[in-house]
Amino acid sequence: MQLSTLLEQADEKRATNSYQEAERIYLELLNNSERDFSEEQESILKYKEQAALALLDLYVDQQQAEKIVELTRKLRPFFGQVAKAKTAKLIRVVLDRVALIPKTEQIQIDLCLETIEWCRQEKRTFLRQRVQAKLSALYFQTQRYLESLAVLTELLKEVKKLDDKSLLLEIQLLECRVQLALRNIPKARGALTSARTTANAIYVPPGLQGEVDLLAGIVSAEEHDYKTAYSYFYESFEGFSNLGDERAVSSFKYMLLCKIMTKQAEDVAGLISTKFALRYNGKAVDAMLAISRAHQNRSLAQFQQALKDYPEELTNDVVIHSHLSELYDTLLQQNILRIVEPFSRVEITHIAELIGLPMETVESKISQMILDGQLKGTLDQGANCLITFTEDHFPKTYYHSLQTMKEMSHVVDILFENASLLS
Repeated sequence: MQLSTLLEQADEKRATNSYQEAERIYLELLNNSERDFSEEQESILKYKEQAALALLDLYVDQQQAEKIVELTRKLRPFFGQVAKAKTAKLIRVVLDRVALIPKTEQIQIDLCLETIEWCRQEKRTFLRQRVQAKLSALYFQTQRYLESLAVLTELLKEVKKLDDKSLLLEIQLLECRVQLALRNIPKARGALTSARTTANAIYVPPGLQGEVDLLAGIVSAEEHDYKTAYSYFYESFEGFSNLGDERAVSSFKYMLLCKIMTKQAEDVAGLISTKFALRYNGKAVDAMLAISRAHQNRSLAQFQQALKDYPEELTNDVVIHSHLSELYDTLLQQNILRIVEPFSRVEITHIAELIGLPMETVESKISQMILDGQLKGTLDQGANCLITFTEDHFPKTYYHSLQTMKEMSHVVDILFENASLLS
């Protein structure tokens, strides 16, 4: 029978939801040898490739990841008959199709490990490196950061020797993401700098350039350089927006975060209402708007309510979550300042009641604010109250006390030095 006829029959069966029959015909087409068909070998390989891709789609529709793994094993003799570039393309397609099935991360990892071993046996270095990069990304996705980093470290040494700039850029960006997840900001900055150096030497597609800018913004934000971070997020937002990439929403959300962190929360509403941002309005933008309003009103209650209303957009976002504690700390400071503003003397229990936090937490925060010079006052622990100073200068007692403490510190240092000489 003609291969084209078999393929048409299988496609018809699949179109009419006769999946088992379609699967049987596709497998028959793939399993039969070239001697069973009258076409030339080139045509046979072409039809087999089409059958393999169609069968992959069928398994994806049926959410049958295990059968895709089994199909990959069956296709290995076929891989030996086609060009290496074609094999690499097919294996990448297989890995991408399995990823379309939800909750198959471990299956994908096992498939990558199996494919890497096969590549070693067949001495297909280029394909192995690509699959290793995919494996590292899967480890990162499943929060197995140390395993991801181990694969990347080995891979980086190899790829640098081969001078494959495009793959090197992908690996360096992934390393930056892993280091960020491990909260190792200096190494994340180093990986990002290497990635940008690599990107300057080759043509970088707009989507990948947007990712470089996005990571640069995240690293700058982690270093508390929010103005620089905002400019990077804006660049990535423009790039993703022009491509219609959904990552534009994340870039825009981080732009709003930078405005809030630089105490420019009033600019958030203006940014959201601009023409280029209107099409990205949704829960992510609403979440940042709620946080900006809480920041403007210096309201901890509104802040906590926003966290409850938008857990996916705020708490579950790794980048946003890393700044939430700092933002909460800022809001707590502003809330305390707002409450004590009209008072010269106020009980700590009264402040705690108004804020809705335990008295110990409020007292500790007030002590820290006084020491940092953010609040001019003193704690009277006997009366359990806060005494604030309205004037810019402190009473002379404070200066005398500070001078005494300095002199005492100097005396202790001298005594320590003399004791060291005696011993």
